[in-house]
Amino acid sequence: MAGSFVTLFQWRLNSVLLQENEILLAVKDQILSLVNKLDEVGSFLGHPVFWTLHAREMAESFLKLFEPYLKKKGNDEMMSLIRQLDEVTRVAGDVERIRACCQTWVSELRVMLHEAEDYVDDFIIKVYGQTGQDRKESIAEFGSELENINSRVSEIMNRRPRLGASPILEEIQQFLKSRFAFDEDDEETALASCMLNYINLPYDLKLSLLFCCAFPGYYRKTKGALVRVLVAAGLIQEKPGELMEDKAQENIERLLDLGMLEQDDVAWDCFRVPSPYYQLSRSVTTRHVSIHDAEITITNMNSPLHSLFVSAKVGLSKASSDCLETVLYNAKRVQVLDLENTQLKSLPDGVGKLVNLRYLGVRHSKINELPESISNLRNLQTLDISWSGNEFELSNGVLNLAQLRHLKGFRPMNDGEVRVPPGISRLRNLQTLEGIYAGGGIAKELGNMTQLRSLEVRCLSDDHADELYASATKLTGLRNLSLTVEMNRIAYDSSSSFRYENSLFPCLESFSPPPLLETLELVGCLTEMPLWLGSMENLTKLYLRYSHLSENPTTILQLLPNLKCLEIWSAYKGKRMEREFSRAGGFPKLEYLTIASDDLVEWTEIEEGALPSLKQLSFSNCMRLMVLPEGLQHVTTLQILDLWNVHEDLIRRLSPNGGPENYKIKHIPVVKYLGQMSRGFWTQ
Repeated sequence: MAGSFVTLFQWRLNSVLLQENEILLAVKDQILSLVNKLDEVGSFLGHPVFWTLHAREMAESFLKLFEPYLKKKGNDEMMSLIRQLDEVTRVAGDVERIRACCQTWVSELRVMLHEAEDYVDDFIIKVYGQTGQDRKESIAEFGSELENINSRVSEIMNRRPRLGASPILEEIQQFLKSRFAFDEDDEETALASCMLNYINLPYDLKLSLLFCCAFPGYYRKTKGALVRVLVAAGLIQEKPGELMEDKAQENIERLLDLGMLEQDDVAWDCFRVPSPYYQLSRSVTTRHVSIHDAEITITNMNSPLHSLFVSAKVGLSKASSDCLETVLYNAKRVQVLDLENTQLKSLPDGVGKLVNLRYLGVRHSKINELPESISNLRNLQTLDISWSGNEFELSNGVLNLAQLRHLKGFRPMNDGEVRVPPGISRLRNLQTLEGIYAGGGIAKELGNMTQLRSLEVRCLSDDHADELYASATKLTGLRNLSLTVEMNRIAYDSSSSFRYENSLFPCLESFSPPPLLETLELVGCLTEMPLWLGSMENLTKLYLRYSHLSENPTTILQLLPNLKCLEIWSAYKGKRMEREFSRAGGFPKLEYLTIASDDLVEWTEIEEGALPSLKQLSFSNCMRLMVLPEGLQHVTTLQILDLWNVHEDLIRRLSPNGGPENYKIKHIPVVKYLGQMSRGFWTQ
């Protein structure tokens, strides 16, 4: 990873050139010349000898991982292994001299390129506030400085150390292969395999893995959030005609396939880095700072930050809040600012001076509005105001955010929506638009935003439903769609209190969904299942909430060929689900099924051969449910059964301690339950 700072600076230059092509046209040749020079530097830093710059750290990580197994082998064997491991970290000749020489040279190069990157950032800040002759002079000065940087890089390259051949990478691999038989069922050799996988990991995947390590435990991110952060942090190379989000998602999928990321058992669509890889790749640079449990303290930081992640469980302390404002005042070059669960009531107006900012997140805050200076953030790609305030109205200043790609404003039920200004369709790079109100002409505007891939609309009503359906049909690239109808306030008979219920979906049968839709959420009452649902061959996730259908919805749904996740939350008013709910061969690819119902008393039977891919079955708030279906024992793919807020009698009947219906679930490895008087889990 010795050359990471070189590659990231290259990507930064290319990104600046793509985004500011008109402004920088006069210095395009100087930028491309510097990029080519950095190619030469990167090739040199790819020499195997540079593995010696962190071979000792890798050896120490290796020994820490293998310490329990080395101790089992006895002192002699352990010392023999350590000596061999020491040997493979050596290069032919004087190791310490070569290491010292390389480290000094790389350190000088790193400092110089960091200064150059800071200069580029300062130039962007400066030129945004200029026009006319002042801007021309600044661009000319920038071109001269780029030539100077190019000359300095050449001068440093002329002093590069002389390196001989080094088989160190191959020696580390050979050491691991010779000492371990790589039996997949053996934990010791599995760790050795992890080491080999990490050594051979392509450079771009190593960068992605490093950033994933910044979000441990309680603070892990969803796949979508990781994608947006990787793009904003400049860790995904921008190429003409390609979406960086697609490349970031591909990297995450590859890390999952390699076992370097794991699906989290608790948080849906979240991931964690397994311990061996976390130990090997946790060295994130000081320019990317992640602070967790920030309710304790945020210390002042003087280093030039590029990314700052602050998260807390119960909000910021007063001292941390004050310190955060000082940090932001000094963090002129920050690109990613993610403040989660801080309970902040406002952002300082100075946030508008962070013109390099690409990602701004204030999830789980008490912020109801953003400062007017937000309009200065011309490089902003992601604005995440989810779970923030109750009513959120964005000013016209948001229309100046020409690079905005993701506007996320998710709200829980009954907590309002985000009002966006007329003219929102001017944001031609916008891919994600979530949590918005589509009245007041916005529904019609959406039809012009054909680049959208994810759309979530709240408070849908008769006065703009037809326009919204017509617009959504035009969004042929749309992958995710969520529609929530407006709420009705209903008074209780015996008090002045009110409760809220979803209205009836207006004329949903007339809607024609976009052809590539993969995720669909419908929140509101349905008189019947829309027939077009049965023809959505690309649909992988479906959420039906508060539909209150009288008919069994799965008559249509079990025929969907690619459906992997289904949640029916108060979607069916029936008291019994019989074998028609899941016929043999039904739901061929369904992996996650969640059922929540106040009405359901009994699920009688599953036909053998139904639900052939099911991994997780969840029941939530099914307080009247007394019987799980006969045939559940034949669903052999099940790994997890969740029983949340269910009747105590159901838990008793399923108990492995003499429960009469335990035979239905005893093949399921993990069963988690929460009743009125008990909670826990069984492993079987």
